Amino acid sequence: MPSPFPGMDPYLEHPEIWPGVHLLLIAALTESLTPQLRPKYSVSVEVRMYETSGEQSLLVGIPDVSIQSSVSNAQRHPSQVTVSASPVQPIRVTVPIPETVRQGYLEIRKVATKEVITAIEVLSPVNKRPGKGRQTYESKRERILGSSTHLVEIDLLRVWEPMPVFANGSQNHYRILVSRGDCRPSADLYAFNLQDAIAPFPLPLRAGDREPIIDLQALLSDIYDRAGYDLKLDYTSDPIPPLSATDAAWANALLIEKGWR
Repeated sequence: MPSPFPGMDPYLEHPEIWPGVHLLLIAALTESLTPQLRPKYSVSVEVRMYETSGEQSLLVGIPDVSIQSSVSNAQRHPSQVTVSASPVQPIRVTVPIPETVRQGYLEIRKVATKEVITAIEVLSPVNKRPGKGRQTYESKRERILGSSTHLVEIDLLRVWEPMPVFANGSQNHYRILVSRGDCRPSADLYAFNLQDAIAPFPLPLRAGDREPIIDLQALLSDIYDRAGYDLKLDYTSDPIPPLSATDAAWANALLIEKGWR
């Protein structure tokens, strides 16, 4: 069953849902591009690791098994020590626990030379929210933009500050940046909102080579259907992160029209 939304489904942005969507989208891009690029180019799935901590890292959704186990042991073997009541009651707090986040991205390489021609990044919360993850990604982004490598940057997350570009005064929910190494500092920005379908865009390659068109909308629709997200998402509740009042009213009317509410 297809998503009720015409473009990006905001319910897929939930911090417990997005990691799976991200992995499936990386896989779908690989499967779609490989037959179109061979034999001259290959598609490589690479993994980058981030060390995160703090309140925002809790949104990553990685359970800490060791802590769960230690609590269970304590419950099975209660302490025999008698403790007198304290006049000061403790406050329940959360301490920062370092976590390692693994994130995939794609590199289009020339088979003959192994040279990286194009990098494809699908942004996740760790890339956008303030902290070490964003700093690490911005450093890599700057290295790519200072080289001859093309960059395709896909941002399907409404929250946090977008990656910087100049001469863009519009405010949009989602963005796709296509930056060609031989055209910088100029680049193509595909900016769209919740109400819009995702526009197809070309994958930049070396001059003279046929460039495949990436139909991200079709890939997302296929992922939604094959992974059964209609069975996992609760359209009777509000999405997380929340929508603005105007967008929430639009989404509510759409979901009622589609029979989801």
